[in-house]
Amino acid sequence: MLDPFDGGTHTVTMDGTKTTRPVWNGRAWLEEIEADGPNGHWEGATLFVYNAKAGQWSQMYVDGDSGGMEAPTIGSFKDGRGELFGTTVYKGRTVLVRGVWSDITANSHRYEIAYSQDGGKTWATAFKAYLTRLK
Repeated sequence: MLDPFDGGTHTVTMDGTKTTRPVWNGRAWLEEIEADGPNGHWEGATLFVYNAKAGQWSQMYVDGDSGGMEAPTIGSFKDGRGELFGTTVYKGRTVLVRGVWSDITANSHRYEIAYSQDGGKTWATAFKAYLTRLK
């Protein structure tokens, strides 16, 4: 969504591949993403780390073009749904960000990123991904 706070009517569709591998015997996961769309090729990487004492995951995203690392999101998975929260900068303003994993099966899941500029009262979807395992 190119305009999540303005109705989300301007979108870009991309097609790509996400490759994931465990790190530290599964206490962490490294995810590499490559996708192509009308604006060209996109690459990024995400590191997920599990904190056993807190029972929470943290997620850190690195953009392949800029090398910039976003602030981590932190949260947990329960009953087939994961929610991680943090902050990000959108158009020069710090907003809340929420990542949600849902419809999780052995071979697919859905992932959405939403932003809130009112302290989490309302959320505007900024990114949607529908992932299916290739055999």
